[in-house]
Amino acid sequence: MEALLCKKLGDPASASVGNESEPSSSPIEVIRNYPIPQLNSPTAVRVKVKATSLNYANYLQILGKYQEKPPLPFIPGSDYAGTVDAVGPAVTKFKVGDHVCSFAALGSFASFIVQDQSLLFGLPKGCDLVAAAALPVAFGTSHVALVLLVLGAAGGVGFSAVQIGKVCGAVVIAAARGPEKVQFLKSLGADHVVDLTSQNLTASVKGFLKSRKLKGVDVLYDPVGGKLTKESMKLLNWGAQILVIGFASGEIPVIPANITLVKNWTVHGLYWGSYSIHRPAVLEDSIQELLSWMEKGLITIHISHTYSISE
Repeated sequence: MEALLCKKLGDPASASVGNESEPSSSPIEVIRNYPIPQLNSPTAVRVKVKATSLNYANYLQILGKYQEKPPLPFIPGSDYAGTVDAVGPAVTKFKVGDHVCSFAALGSFASFIVQDQSLLFGLPKGCDLVAAAALPVAFGTSHVALVLLVLGAAGGVGFSAVQIGKVCGAVVIAAARGPEKVQFLKSLGADHVVDLTSQNLTASVKGFLKSRKLKGVDVLYDPVGGKLTKESMKLLNWGAQILVIGFASGEIPVIPANITLVKNWTVHGLYWGSYSIHRPAVLEDSIQELLSWMEKGLITIHISHTYSISE
């Protein structure tokens, strides 16, 4: 099978990807005859991967800067969708040919992946496999976090937070860069969108809050970090919640404990992947509800680009 193998840590964007005949300095390499994984338990299911999403976490894993550092070599990749290719003798939930989606700590950047049946989700009839591959991590993160100023709103988790916030009835303020992204977020139903390339975040959001007679932001959804977090804290209401999703800016922000005390803020760290270890039932319920929302048309998955493994 074809697989993308990380043989050393480094920046995958710094050089072209190699292969067996033309090695390169890149940390990743396309292997075209990698062994197909075998069923490793009676309840294991092998899935032929149709599509897998490209998340910021995958990039951090290859750099060696992610929370979890797998031993080398490893196949990156997390959420995916595909068709059941083989099942173990004790599998009861799926049969060969079923369409499924799931997420894994590693391994989806390959033609096949093996997981236990308990970790797979059956897809509604007619569900787009490419769209389903982009659902678990981005939308799952936002769904677990939210029941709202959204930073980095045009990115994967930000985009999902805007939609889920609207489904839950929230007033959603989104921040992104560029008029094209602003129009896109407005089309999703965001109540107010700040273009960070031409507008001041504080002034723009305060003007909107005043027009709606709102005192402040109740939930800060932050996958960006850095200076934007510090500026956003000026907009938070008393008793607000800060959801720490990630640090796409590359800078980890400092949230002053004295201000959280005076303002009665709650700071929540949200590492979505750890729910599979500590509260797997939460993830299962979350993904099932998201799939039902997708089937009903309440949320849509935006696929900006598609690539082959070699690309």
